[in-house]
Amino acid sequence: MSNKPGVRPAIPHFSSGPCAKRPGWSLQALTDAVLGRSHRSKAGKAKLQRSLDLTREVLEVPADYRIGLMPASDTGAVEAALWSMLGARPVTMLAWESFGEGWVADVTKELKLKDVTVLKASYGELPDLSKVDPKSDVVFAWNGTTSGVRVPNADWIAANREGLTICDATSAAFAQPLDWPKLDVVTFSWQKALGGEAAHGTIILSPHAVQRLETYNPSWPIPKIFRLSKDGKFNADPFEGGSINTPSLLCVEDYIDTLSWAKSIGGLKALMARADANAKTIADWVARTPWIGFVAREAVNRSNTSVCLKVVDPVVLKLPADAQAKFIKGIAAALEKEGVAYDIDAYRAAPSGLRIWCGSTVEASDLEALTHWLDWAYAQAKEALPKAA
Repeated sequence: MSNKPGVRPAIPHFSSGPCAKRPGWSLQALTDAVLGRSHRSKAGKAKLQRSLDLTREVLEVPADYRIGLMPASDTGAVEAALWSMLGARPVTMLAWESFGEGWVADVTKELKLKDVTVLKASYGELPDLSKVDPKSDVVFAWNGTTSGVRVPNADWIAANREGLTICDATSAAFAQPLDWPKLDVVTFSWQKALGGEAAHGTIILSPHAVQRLETYNPSWPIPKIFRLSKDGKFNADPFEGGSINTPSLLCVEDYIDTLSWAKSIGGLKALMARADANAKTIADWVARTPWIGFVAREAVNRSNTSVCLKVVDPVVLKLPADAQAKFIKGIAAALEKEGVAYDIDAYRAAPSGLRIWCGSTVEASDLEALTHWLDWAYAQAKEALPKAA
C-alpha cells in the first residue's frame, strides 16, 4: 500500500454547490446582519439594495441592465424567465448536460411550446452553435456544471438578433467573462458563484428583456414566484431592494460579505484569475497523470469552475459499467473518509467520474495538495481490484 501524502488541503471543500466559503470566512463576518426585522423595513431593504449594487459593481453589469433578487436559487431565476418571457416567438434550446436537458423538458413538457428547436450534444461536447436562429429566443447554460463544458465565448450570438438570449450562468458568473451586449437574461445562484448560502438567486435583465415583459403576456397562468411583470408592466420591486417573497437576511449578509471580499482583492479580474489558476493546477496534474482525463474533449471548452474528470486507465475501463462506477465512487469515498476532499463525486445524473470545484473561493494550494491525495486514493483502489482485472 502506498504511503499517504504528507500535506493535506487546509480547506477540503471542493463541492460544486454549495461551494467553499471565501478565504478567511467565519461566522463573525455576519454580525451586521439585519435579523428579526422585516425584509421590507428600511434597514432590510437597504441590505437588499446593497447586495444588488455590489453585484453590479463586481460583475461589471451595464448601467441599463436591471438586477433582481429571486427565490429558489438559480432554478427559480431561470424558471421565472422561461415562464414569463417564452412563447412570443420560436425558441432554440441548447443542452449538453443535465441542467440544460432540464430546461428543455420544462419548455417542451410543462409550457408545452410547439415551435421549439432542440440542439443537443453528449457529455464532453457542445452542440453546433452555428445552427442557432437569431430570430428565435435561445436558452442555454454558459457553463455546463455537470459536464465541465462551457461555451468559449458569445461570438455565435448575433449582435442584431431578434430573439432574447436567456443564459443560465450559475457556474460561470464571477469566473468567466460574460459578453453583456449578447445576453438579455442572466441568472446565477449565490452558492455556486461565490460560495454563498442556498435558496437565493439573481436575475439580470437587459432593456430588451424588460421590453418583452411589457409587450408580451403569456397565455398560461404564472406562479407568483416566477412573475416578473404585474398588470402588464415590469415588476420593478425585486430589482429595487424588494423581493417576490421573504429572503433570508442572514444569507443576504453572507452574500454581501463575499462580494465585499471580491471587491477588496481586485474585483472581477482577480476572481477570474483565481479560477483560471485553480483550473490550471488540475490541468497540470491531468497532463502528467495517465489514469485521469477531462470529460470536456476540447481544451477551449473546458470549465475553470466545475472541472469534470473521468478515469481513462484501460484496466479500469475493461471493468463492467457498475464496477467502474464503484471504483470511482470508492476514490471519492476514501478521500472523504480521510477528510481531505468532500463531495467530489460526479453529479448524480452525469456519467461516472470526479468533479472538482475550482472557483475563486478555493485556494490553489489546496488543489495542489488534493492532487497528491487523488493519486494515493487511485493507487489504493487499483491495488484492491481482483488480480484477474
